[in-house]
Amino acid sequence: METEPSFPKRESRRILGLDMGAKRIGLAVSDPLGITAQGLEVWVRRNRQADLDHLLKVGRDYAVQQIVVGLPRHMDGRLGDAAPEIMEFAGALGEALGAEIIFWDERLTTAAAERLLIQADVSRRRRRQVVDQLAAGLILQSYLDHREQTS
Repeated sequence: METEPSFPKRESRRILGLDMGAKRIGLAVSDPLGITAQGLEVWVRRNRQADLDHLLKVGRDYAVQQIVVGLPRHMDGRLGDAAPEIMEFAGALGEALGAEIIFWDERLTTAAAERLLIQADVSRRRRRQVVDQLAAGLILQSYLDHREQTS
């Protein structure tokens, strides 16, 4: 009886990307191989517990093992005013999900996302709805590209 060769399965490692704002959180997720980022949604923030609960559900639904969180920095590299709160929130999320947290420089990602949407002739109203999701995708893709170049 002839059997087919068995190949080891490549481990599926989804990575969640977050663009944390005061009012909204943009979400993106990697493909199972960790090569490309796709925008997921924009979560309108409610309160800390509701935000954590929603992100935990997304993290579990996608079997997330890492979370790349955009970290606001000033142009000179210093941490932005919102950075401590974002770092604390991300730490709580990572601990609850059992996922590694990676902080990634988010300088100019929202501006880049806005430019891309304008170039695509997206209406101002629609841009407001998706800019955070696109920014999360840009943050995550930047991390994925860097990881690929350094491995």
